[in-house]
Amino acid sequence: MIVVLGSVNIDICLEVESLPLAGETVHARSRRYFGGGKGANQVLAAKRAGAEVAFFGAVGPDRYAETALRELVEAGIPISEIAVVEEETGSANIYVDSRGENCIVVVEGANGLVGADAAATAVQRAKGGLLVLQQEIPFAATHRALELARTCGIRTILNVSPFDETSAELSRLADIVIANQHEWSQLSGGVDASTAMQAWSRRHNQTIVVTKGADGVGVASPLEYFEVAAPTIQPRDTVGAGDTFCGYFAAELDRGGSLLEATTIAVTAASIACLKAGAQSSIPLRHEVLGVLEQHHGNECGTR
Repeated sequence: MIVVLGSVNIDICLEVESLPLAGETVHARSRRYFGGGKGANQVLAAKRAGAEVAFFGAVGPDRYAETALRELVEAGIPISEIAVVEEETGSANIYVDSRGENCIVVVEGANGLVGADAAATAVQRAKGGLLVLQQEIPFAATHRALELARTCGIRTILNVSPFDETSAELSRLADIVIANQHEWSQLSGGVDASTAMQAWSRRHNQTIVVTKGADGVGVASPLEYFEVAAPTIQPRDTVGAGDTFCGYFAAELDRGGSLLEATTIAVTAASIACLKAGAQSSIPLRHEVLGVLEQHHGNECGTR
């Protein structure tokens, strides 16, 4: 089972020709509303990858909560552990340019009220499975969950995103750390990626996974280091690609796959997610991912 403790947001997506500079006003081609939040995105990705899942988070008593949870409900993910609190549902204002690049401004909202009780319950539910966390809920809740999971012998994945001053402390408590290349540079002090990853992995007895967009993924464990290339695509919207990777990666490990197998499937899923708009609506189903992998393998072998 995959248990995710994390955020729920309403994503307000604005498509623009180019991302605005400081002091600049630009026109948007469209405005759309999607369910989002790193926690919700990752549990949905794990579900679409075929995993049994549970999710712990919070929303507000407002009209945005229904939209924020719609994709989860439609996917059959239980929402009974998502608390309704006296704070507005979290939101993310997302600007996406014509190349698929984005910038995001997040309002914490109800996510800021996820606390130690939710952390303890999530850890109990994760026994025998994997606990997945990010950094869009309070530090205290994430820290408590990681500490309890370590005491209980539960394997944990921490996505150090959005990166902040607490990321280094939290990362040392997780079994697997997932970061993009910019977050890893901040975590490691800007040292060469592969060298720093291997040194960190051996020193802390952890697995380090660094996603690098079109350049694929690097993975270091105390026993090995490898890289996996990403499929060549023309991205429409990269929002949610990292969360798709995290959810798929966790699901494949929970299925019993190796680090290499989990990484290969997850990077393919993340690439497919870049072809559609919206963080959640773009997350593919596992059979779609396997189809792309089979086609890619056939092309490499010179077959159709």
